[in-house]
Amino acid sequence: MTESAIAARGLRKSYGDKSVLDGVDLTVPEGTVFSLLGPNGAGKTTTVQILSTLIAPDSGQVRVAGHDLAADPRAVRAAIGVTGQFSAVDGLITGEENMLLMADLHHLSRREGRRVAAELLERFDLVQAAKKPAATYSGGMKRRLDIAMTLVGDPRIIFLDEPTTGLDPRSRHTMWQIIRELVTDGVTVFLTTQYLEEADQLADRIAVLDNGRIAAEGTARELKGLVPGGHVRLRFTDPAAYQSAALVLGAGTRDEETQTLRIPSDGSQRELRSVLDRLDSAGIEADELTVHTPDLDDVFFALTGSAGVPDQPEEAVR
Repeated sequence: MTESAIAARGLRKSYGDKSVLDGVDLTVPEGTVFSLLGPNGAGKTTTVQILSTLIAPDSGQVRVAGHDLAADPRAVRAAIGVTGQFSAVDGLITGEENMLLMADLHHLSRREGRRVAAELLERFDLVQAAKKPAATYSGGMKRRLDIAMTLVGDPRIIFLDEPTTGLDPRSRHTMWQIIRELVTDGVTVFLTTQYLEEADQLADRIAVLDNGRIAAEGTARELKGLVPGGHVRLRFTDPAAYQSAALVLGAGTRDEETQTLRIPSDGSQRELRSVLDRLDSAGIEADELTVHTPDLDDVFFALTGSAGVPDQPEEAVR
């Protein structure tokens, strides 16, 4: 396996007669966001638990931060940070006390611990709330504190297991900005999420996990290219222009009632220019033009099937 932030080959895990991971291969380049998508029960959390040394795989080779997972789990743990689906924040103590407790766990001196805690509380805009019990924090504040606590040990790889679940849209976007800043600082982020838009916005590479196997992997653009259905939609108000455009463009779907043409396209600038040049050459002008390309929802449903519909939070359904 070539060196990278995370590399796994042939990862397998079963519980009884149920296979959760069935030969998973993953490569995560340093300083990137890698997102793992999949329906509930696909094995996302199990993958995170294995890569972060919380549970052992049944078989497979894994290297994290250059260390062999089986041979040197302590070195792996020293290089990573983990923020799970459920906050590790202790609500009975203050935000600052949570930070100092984490500093103690990392064996920082009292002076160094206070310095690091102060810097991270300021970075995550938690200074005003630092002396208040964490139980009084909003969901977004708790998640920010959770990640701040994760950063006390200065990890180079961070596992974020559905970090924005249950957050309102504003808090979610704040979390996205935090993740982008982490990567700018050279941190590698391994992200699992049930929000497809989140992966589209943040991830440099995306893998879709289904029934314990990687169904597809690539950039968001590459994955969208796997799904047919992209097209250019042209609408006309002049019946003559509509008929002429249909003759000029040929292939496509016609809607006589709305006088629209739907021309297959991958949404690229080259194909769009080709359509417009053919219309211009014929002296035809469309009244409305829209480009439609498959999104990650289309990719997700195509790769995981009807059983792969994710359990969306109530807010995401509305």
